[in-house]
Amino acid sequence: MSFNIRPYHPSDVYSIFRICLLTGDSGKDASAVYKDHEVMAQFYAAPYAQLEPDMCFTVTNNEKPCGYIIGAKDTKLFYERMEKEWLPVLRLRYPKPAEDDQSRDARIIRLIHNPPPFKEELADYPAHLHIDMLPEAQGQGLGRKLIDTFAGKVRSLGLPAFHLEVGKKNENAIGFYQKVGFHIIREYEFSIAFGMKI
Repeated sequence: MSFNIRPYHPSDVYSIFRICLLTGDSGKDASAVYKDHEVMAQFYAAPYAQLEPDMCFTVTNNEKPCGYIIGAKDTKLFYERMEKEWLPVLRLRYPKPAEDDQSRDARIIRLIHNPPPFKEELADYPAHLHIDMLPEAQGQGLGRKLIDTFAGKVRSLGLPAFHLEVGKKNENAIGFYQKVGFHIIREYEFSIAFGMKI
């Protein structure tokens, strides 16, 4: 195995969709959870690659993508761009689900139509990120290297800090973020916001 971290390239987009799905159930394979295998990445991953590719990095194993870190330098501005440039087309593709539809697909589609607002309590951590790696890339120290790579990018832009949110069910990820130096900013009902200052 030969692992490498490099800047995102447009040819990685299909791998981002695949990795997002294969890690989309609290770090586990979500293929059996979603009927539409693209819907989760359409909301949680692809917008970053499209709107802020300079904030995205890819992990490869023998040149094949097996993980990524994706993010935005200004969370509030990114949400505004998503609203203007990304979500309108998705809303046509994914009509609002029936009220009694509690499937995982329906939950994502509701987010597409009604994305969560910017959380003012995270304003001191303007940049944010998502990180996902396939099992083959885990346990290799690559997660820490990805965080360091993203932190270096944030530092080069003169930004003071960055944050992420993780579901409370994803205990492995929570342990990892605490281990690499994140601190808790705020706990919500189903998730925890972690931050790191530069």
